[in-house]
Order: sequence, then C-alpha cells, then structure tokens
Amino acid sequence: MALAALAQTVAPLSIIGEDMQVDHPGQLSWFTAAYSMSLGAFILPAGRIGDMYGHKNIFLLGWLWFALFSFMAGFGHSWGPIAFSVARGFQGIGPALLVPNAMALIGRTFPIGTKRNIVFSVFGACGPTGFLVGAAMSSLLSEKTWWPWTFWTSALVSLFTTAISFFVIPKSMAKAPAPPGTLIPSFDFLGALTGISGLIFINFSLNQAPLVGWKTPYVYYLLLIGVMLTFAFVYVELQWVRCPLVPIRGLQPQAVMALACICAGWASHGIWIYYFFKFLERLRNESPLLATLHLVPVAPMGIAWALSTNFLIKKFHVSKLMLLSMIFFFVGMVLLAFAPQDQSYWLQIFLSVIIMPGGMNLSFPAGTILLSNAMPREHQGKAASLISTVVNYSIASGLGFAGSVERSINYDGTRTLEGYRGACYLGMGFSGVGVLISIYFVWRSRKC
Repeated sequence: MALAALAQTVAPLSIIGEDMQVDHPGQLSWFTAAYSMSLGAFILPAGRIGDMYGHKNIFLLGWLWFALFSFMAGFGHSWGPIAFSVARGFQGIGPALLVPNAMALIGRTFPIGTKRNIVFSVFGACGPTGFLVGAAMSSLLSEKTWWPWTFWTSALVSLFTTAISFFVIPKSMAKAPAPPGTLIPSFDFLGALTGISGLIFINFSLNQAPLVGWKTPYVYYLLLIGVMLTFAFVYVELQWVRCPLVPIRGLQPQAVMALACICAGWASHGIWIYYFFKFLERLRNESPLLATLHLVPVAPMGIAWALSTNFLIKKFHVSKLMLLSMIFFFVGMVLLAFAPQDQSYWLQIFLSVIIMPGGMNLSFPAGTILLSNAMPREHQGKAASLISTVVNYSIASGLGFAGSVERSINYDGTRTLEGYRGACYLGMGFSGVGVLISIYFVWRSRKC
C-alpha cells in the first residue's frame, strides 16, 4: 500500500495535471515528491514511537491516518495543486507510521535466522508488486472513471485493513517490546525536532527549485537552514541525549556503507520510475494504463530476486549483494537514458524493466537484514525506521535534483527529450556512486 500510494500520482500524472490545468514539470513532480518527502522524514521517529507504545497500536494508527488523508487527497481537484500537494504530504505520514512498525512486528515475531530472512524477503517482494498494482488501479480509475476515486478507494481499503489488523495481530504486540522490569526510554523530542525539520527543509528546497528556480532567495535559505538542522541533529544524537532517536554511535562501518549504497541506488530508482512514465506517456504518446502494462515484468522479477536474497546471503557476503544491486541500478538507468524515442519497447525499455528490480530487491532486504540483526529486540523499530527513511527520502531527494536538471535543460519547453535524458544522466551518476561505494565495501569486507 505504501508503494501503491506512491504510484497514484506517477502513472496517471498526465491525467491529473490536465484536469488541474498544471503542465509545469516542477509543479507536477510535487504531487509525488510531497508524499515521498513526508514518508521519508516522519519514518524517523515512527519506529521509536512504536518501541515505546506498542507496534500494533502505532500500526493501527497509521492505517487510520492513511485512510483519512487519502480521502482528503481525493478532493484535490477542487482545492488546487498546492492544497493537493499538501494533502499528499500528510498522506505520506500514514505509511511512515506503517512501514517501520510492520517491519518491527516481523522482527519481534521471528528470531534471527532463516525464517526472519525469508519473511523480510517476502516483505521486500511486496514493493514492486504494490507499486504495479497501484499504478494499474490508479491508471484504470483515472482513465475509466475519475482520478479522485484512486484516493477514495485507498481510503476504503485502509479502513478495511485496519479492521483486519485489529483482529489478526496478537494483543501482545500492542505492548512495548522491552523485557519485564526494563525502563522504557523517553522519546527524543529534540532529535525528532531537528531531524524531521532538517529533512523537510532540505527536501522542500530541492523540489521547489525546479518550480521557482535556484535564484529565488528562500530556496537556498531553506536549504541552508535544513543543512544546519541536520548537523544539529547529528550532534544531538551523538552528544546530547542518552536515548537517541537514531543509534548513530552504534552503527558499524558496514552498516554505514550499506546505507550509503541504498541512498545512491534508490535516488537513482526514484528518477527511473518517474521518467519511465514521462518518457512513455509524453514522448511515445502512450496511455497511463498501457505504460503500466509495460511495467508488468517488474512484479515477477522483483519477487524472484527478493525470495532469492536469503539463499544469496548464505553464499555471498552482503557487500557483494550490494555491489550487484548497484550494478543493476546503474545498467537499468543507462538503458532508459539512451532509449531512442521511436524504438520498440522490446529492446532497451524492456531490458531496463527486467533489470531494475534486481537493484530494488537485493538492496532493500539485504540492508534490512543487516540492520535488524545488529539491533536488539527492543530497538527493532529503530532499525526499520533507519532503512525506510533512507529509501523513501532518497526517492524524494533524487526527484528534486532531477527536476532541477530537467528545468535547466528544457527551460523553454522545446527540448523535452533532452531534459528527460539529462535527468536520467543524473540517475546514472547516483547509481554510479553506489557502485563505487559498494566496490570499496567489498574490498573492506575482504580485508577484514
């Protein structure tokens, strides 16, 4: 559902933009970036809140929040693009509560070992499947009925899932996971304030710049404030609080390397999926539903790679899996970046579609397993929050950078293909950095 909601404004973007009379690329990208921004930023404290008040309780709260703001986002047609983007931002807080607490429920249910690895792999396999279902349903509803029904349907599904979750998840999961007699640490309010504010300010400036330009003073002022708040967050977590929101001090070098790779790879992936639909719909004049059908191989390939992760981890060090995933990200991005406008789908685009899931579904389970195994049982929410924050925030940030590149190239609206290619070249750069980091990661692990 988290990735299905991401697809709600990716696949039918042209239909939504036409209905709202919005055609500026910077404004259109906000419909997706607002969701990813809040999802990535608010995941940061969500796992810790679940550690304190029970993962089941926060999981149910996330579904109710998701239902409320999915319903409100459906009225964006009458409120205008700015209000719709704000509603999408609030909608993203629901999955921010859901994802880390769902992962923490898995971590609490299964001990470290094969079963936990398999379930985390299945959890990762839900990503491409969820995005594909969300893209298909949003395209179908937008083309055949009215695009707001995409969000109202999500609200109904969320309410139904809330009821199912209430009865299925054991009552014991509604309690804090600390052992009996253990004092539950207090919430890190200062860390949450500086961390969330810093992430939002940085991401807002990155995604607003394509719309108003970097010469607008408040854009780089907010970026500077965001960077300062982020440094303040790191200082607070390292030196100020006894129970930090993010266990920076406890992160091992290999975990930091893995997070850096995931950041680079998923920034590239966010650019890939966004410009995949723009390339097919704007330049090849395909409908959102037909463009989604071209994405169908992502589901079986993603499931296959996700389910193979447990076997591969037994055979190879996690650093080698990270390297392989970064290579997949890079190759998939290269194929899209250089695809000719009039070429058959079955050549570069098809190859890109079947290659890219390897990057998504090797990096996410491997990183999740690594961090989950490194954290004690009572801090599973922190581990889940950290990996999910990096994934979702990287998607939003990557879109912001790509939008600025596209705007600088296609500033007069006459170089659409060149603008798309420029954004894809940036995605190649991100994944290329991931490849270099993962090569060092492999070298370091072999040396140790």
